[in-house]
Amino acid sequence: MKIWNYIISLLILILAGVTIAIFQLPDNNLHIIACDVGQGDAILAIYKNTQILTDGGPDNKVVSCLGKYLPFWDRNIELVISTHPQKDHFSGLIEVVKRYKVDNILYSKLEVSSPGYKVLEKEVGSGGTNVIRPYTGQVLRIGLIQLDILNSSDEQLPITNFQFSNIVNDMGIVTLLKYGQFKALFTADVENAISDKLSVIREIEGVQYIKVNHHGSKNGLSENLLKAFMPTLAVISNGRNNVYGHPHKEILGMLEKYKVKVLRTDQMGNVEVVTDGEKYWLKN
Repeated sequence: MKIWNYIISLLILILAGVTIAIFQLPDNNLHIIACDVGQGDAILAIYKNTQILTDGGPDNKVVSCLGKYLPFWDRNIELVISTHPQKDHFSGLIEVVKRYKVDNILYSKLEVSSPGYKVLEKEVGSGGTNVIRPYTGQVLRIGLIQLDILNSSDEQLPITNFQFSNIVNDMGIVTLLKYGQFKALFTADVENAISDKLSVIREIEGVQYIKVNHHGSKNGLSENLLKAFMPTLAVISNGRNNVYGHPHKEILGMLEKYKVKVLRTDQMGNVEVVTDGEKYWLKN
């Protein structure tokens, strides 16, 4: 009887494993997930077995997001981007680099004295991850995904008060993701002046998805950028009842004025948008 119970239990486990594997098989669409990491950013793009993670949030919540959306057998991330060295963007990447094999990491040449950032750099070095230094105008291709670098710190500069520096914000890596006819703009924490500079870049024309700058801060997204390209979806990554009051009413009012659909992680949790390269839809 014990043997039969063991056999039945084993068969149930095998069946459960096969069922989970089937449900996690990749489709032919691009999935963009704004992970709910509280007051921070972590944006995961998945196409089949290719993953790009932009930022990691302030703590280890990003690991739960990866566990939900990546197949359990896939422990490899093709590209990680650390947009700028502020804790609400890079801290979670330390655990990501520890738990996953990261092929490439893209981060700027900024020299930062933060102990946490030093830990990230140490983990990257010990893991054998290839380091890519970005420059404005750079184009990266990862499978069928193209990434255009529209803003970055092209110089090697020392930063002291990194956590609250608007200089660091404006040196953040801004990327334009292209998949087929679909375009998504990831704006890090860049402020109004950089938003205005982006507004004249013709490559952004036709963008459907924008990750709103600086968690919806009034100093982030500029009206010039918004009215120049008129995205249809605006994703705001921010924590519930955060002390900064993000997103600010000025930004929400501006998005409403231009009839942009707003998706917020503090209200929806993880925000998943799916596209086949032409059409796109919200999966939540």
